[in-house]
Amino acid sequence: MTHELHHFSMGMWVFFLAWSTSILGCYIGLTCARRARTAIYRRDKRRWTALASVAIGGVGVWLMHFTGMLGFEVPGAIVRYNLGLTLLSVVLAVGATWFGLAVVDADEPWMQWLPDELRLPLGGLIMGLAVGAMHYSGMAAVRVEGALEQSLPYVVASFAIGIVASFTALWLSLNVDRRAVRFPAAALMGCAVVALHYTGMAGVSVVMDPVATMPEGMTALTLLFPGFVVGIIVLAATVVLLIAAPSDEDLEREYAIADWIDDVR
Repeated sequence: MTHELHHFSMGMWVFFLAWSTSILGCYIGLTCARRARTAIYRRDKRRWTALASVAIGGVGVWLMHFTGMLGFEVPGAIVRYNLGLTLLSVVLAVGATWFGLAVVDADEPWMQWLPDELRLPLGGLIMGLAVGAMHYSGMAAVRVEGALEQSLPYVVASFAIGIVASFTALWLSLNVDRRAVRFPAAALMGCAVVALHYTGMAGVSVVMDPVATMPEGMTALTLLFPGFVVGIIVLAATVVLLIAAPSDEDLEREYAIADWIDDVR
């Protein structure tokens, strides 16, 4: 017999905190992705792409997931998290975002073989599958006094949402230039990430085992606190880099001067 579960045991503020976290990470990530798209030098493109991957995948997706897990409770039972699988979910989230952004980058040398019309669908598919895998690797890290089960229809639905969210994120990274449009775009991405998470959580059930040993691992809060600290530091450093980076007008002047010097030579 399945046991009672709570997904908002700490109140709805956890939901709004998770959504806000996702929006913030996605907004900064989209800004970095735009910088990567307009950069001339390959090293600058890769640097901004890496920062976008950490902001979107690490904060907008992974940190949102574990913020939402603060509200997950099995009444009368202890819930713990395996550290190794939790760290794997971080790698999947950041790596999936990076790979998706690299696939849609027409200037990336190792992706030159891919036709332009396939870049966005393939990048969205692979990134969406990996983001879904991030969610379920994070759920695989959950330890309770019994078995945690996932309903297949909810799993399929959450992966579908992940693919649509990833496709949307990659499309936005290619098409959102104006700052006024970037925030609603980030809010849309945040909605999709939150929808993936809670769709997957809606299909979770727990079958308690009265003879099971006490679960070992870390609590959600002990995982989330250092995650939030690292996330804030990373986002703050990224914002500083974005502020310090030359504006589009400055870059245009530099390129014009460089072209003039080449012509003179």
